[in-house]
Amino acid sequence: MDGGRTNRAAPVFILLGPPGAGKGTQARLLQERFGLVQLSTGDLLRKAVADGTEAGLKARPIMEAGGLVTDEIVLAILRERLAAPDCAKGVVLDGFPRTEAQAEALDRMLDASGQSIDAAISLEVDDVKMVLRISGRMTCGSCGEGYHETFKPPRVAETCDACGATDMTRRADDNAKTVMSRLDAYHAQTAPLLDYYGARGVLHRIDAMREINVVADAIAETMVGETA
Repeated sequence: MDGGRTNRAAPVFILLGPPGAGKGTQARLLQERFGLVQLSTGDLLRKAVADGTEAGLKARPIMEAGGLVTDEIVLAILRERLAAPDCAKGVVLDGFPRTEAQAEALDRMLDASGQSIDAAISLEVDDVKMVLRISGRMTCGSCGEGYHETFKPPRVAETCDACGATDMTRRADDNAKTVMSRLDAYHAQTAPLLDYYGARGVLHRIDAMREINVVADAIAETMVGETA
């Protein structure tokens, strides 16, 4: 199925899943494997502000005040980024949309450029096990590479495999109480997107509790099928 996408239009994939499901990790692997561009709305917002784009200028005062940037601004920034040459091979959206209203607005935006969602990939997890997974996360303070005490430990304790730095950091909110609160918020707000994309025939459920490479292979198989 191609969801009505034209032959020239770049494919668009979405990764869905609660915090800690591995969306960022899998998006980076897809970028390496297929040449797709990983688009994280948080990163896009910060870059648009830093670059002083039209949408970035609108977002700056809101972000500086600690407010939530409107969907309209987020979509404008996303539209700007999708028009860049490096997105010609396709993109994978990480962290957007989060609500059905955002999904509908995204569909309208993509339709205007002859694109559509090729696949919405839901990374399925076990809530109880997710507490253990997230509470063991750590990140290299120098290069940003992510690790986990159990699932992805560095080869040398507290030392980054990628750059050799020893300043591993842990998020203060990566604790059981906060994780459960975030999972509850995901199920209440974002999980309904599964019905939305399921009704459009582009939803694919992937067991994300397996090893990273196994999950990556399952996602890749799905994506190859969608773009064949």
